[in-house]
Amino acid sequence: MMVESGRPVSMILFGPPGTGKTTLARLVATETDAAFEQLSATAHGVKDVREVLTRARTRLEDESGRTVLFLDEIHRFNKAQQDALLPGVEDGTVILVGATTENPFFEVNSPLISRSTLFRLEQLAPDDVSGLIERALLDKDDGLGDMEMQIDPRAQAALADRVGGDARLALNVLELAAIVALGRESSLIDMDAIEEALQRRIVRYDKKGDQHYDVISAFIKSMRGSDPDATLYWLHTMLEAGEDPEFIARRMVIFASEDIGLADPGALPQAVASAHALAFVGLPEAAYGLTQAALYLATAPKSDSVKTSMGAARTAVLETPSATVPPHLGSTGSRRVAEEVDGEAPGYVYPHDHPEHLAVQQYLPDAAVDRVLYQPTEQGSEKEIAERVRSWDERLERRRPRR
Repeated sequence: MMVESGRPVSMILFGPPGTGKTTLARLVATETDAAFEQLSATAHGVKDVREVLTRARTRLEDESGRTVLFLDEIHRFNKAQQDALLPGVEDGTVILVGATTENPFFEVNSPLISRSTLFRLEQLAPDDVSGLIERALLDKDDGLGDMEMQIDPRAQAALADRVGGDARLALNVLELAAIVALGRESSLIDMDAIEEALQRRIVRYDKKGDQHYDVISAFIKSMRGSDPDATLYWLHTMLEAGEDPEFIARRMVIFASEDIGLADPGALPQAVASAHALAFVGLPEAAYGLTQAALYLATAPKSDSVKTSMGAARTAVLETPSATVPPHLGSTGSRRVAEEVDGEAPGYVYPHDHPEHLAVQQYLPDAAVDRVLYQPTEQGSEKEIAERVRSWDERLERRRPRR
């Protein structure tokens, strides 16, 4: 409706490759009878932007129409380059259509975002890609219609499924597969032709962009959710895409304590061992160790008591800044001062001299004496710890609410 009204606004289109960002920009220009200018952030700079703005102003002065400026990969423009666009966008000299595969809130200047409408483009579903393949085979103007090719239904489904919703990639692979089939003197694009054109499954992954954060997040959440299949999928998505394996190993070491902890004390040694194996043998062989550790973490009982205990301890420390060590817990020198100078006997009780090696005495400072910082869960090995701690609490007359 906005474009059909003839009054489009500047916009930023963001989404995966091959979802039609360039096509949409051209449609905006066509539907509004505007001139179309295209720049790429990888090849153009401030000088080129200013030249486009100058031509756009000339068109307005000559009453020859407005200008749509399509800026591909806008996230690659630095702050100064993006700032150069602001005057032209603010005064309406150009209708900016910026395209990016990244999250614009991370990569595009706030002033530019505030003057633009954001549109998220989703990757195409396999059925949509399949329809595109059919049209391309029939289209004699812009497609492969002149080649009079047919495609095996299985090959069509495989291509539609394996391009990751990227329409441009699907068309490129289709064209290459058609050439492969013709080279074999066949008018049928079969599975072999598609496989040869694809070479290998397409892995959509940008080690410095959204995919880096989204996939590692999916990996961690799959382990936390105890789904070994999803864990393996995301782990090997990262490995196939060339993610830094040390980054993966570090995240697993953190996960072992943050999400498993005492529910399975073997989790941390497993994760650390996979990191050591990576340093010792390197990839690709270290993938065995990383896979073993990932499976161990995904299938281990889960507990976040380490994380919650850390948070509770930090809060207690911050809320009791003036807390001091009780005299009976101090070093030998401190106890002698308390006894000989202050005239107070520290009264430290040695636990090993008592049944079960337990002795009733205060260990927390006075300011935090009633704090409960660790609450064990009933998961895995931690259930035994919980039972042991409860029995100690009962004997030592400590109060600890059940989690």
